[in-house]
Amino acid sequence: MSDCGCDKARADLEAFVRGEESFCQTAQAEIREHIENCPGCQNEATVARTLTDAVHRACSDEAAPDDLRLRVIASLRDVQAEPH
Repeated sequence: MSDCGCDKARADLEAFVRGEESFCQTAQAEIREHIENCPGCQNEATVARTLTDAVHRACSDEAAPDDLRLRVIASLRDVQAEPH
């Protein structure tokens, strides 16, 4: 497998750590392999994972205010009702 390089790994690190599906499996594997073999990128990945996990934990109990939630639902219904 080819090495994707530090620039590529760092550019896509946040999305990779969040597990976004925007990457094909090959790109994910290349970034994973690079991170496993590059101490600098390994450190950055650890920091990114730690921050991502901390933000997720901090926000997991948050709920949108009722009025905002209702406005979002109404907007989604309006968009879905529009003819395509």
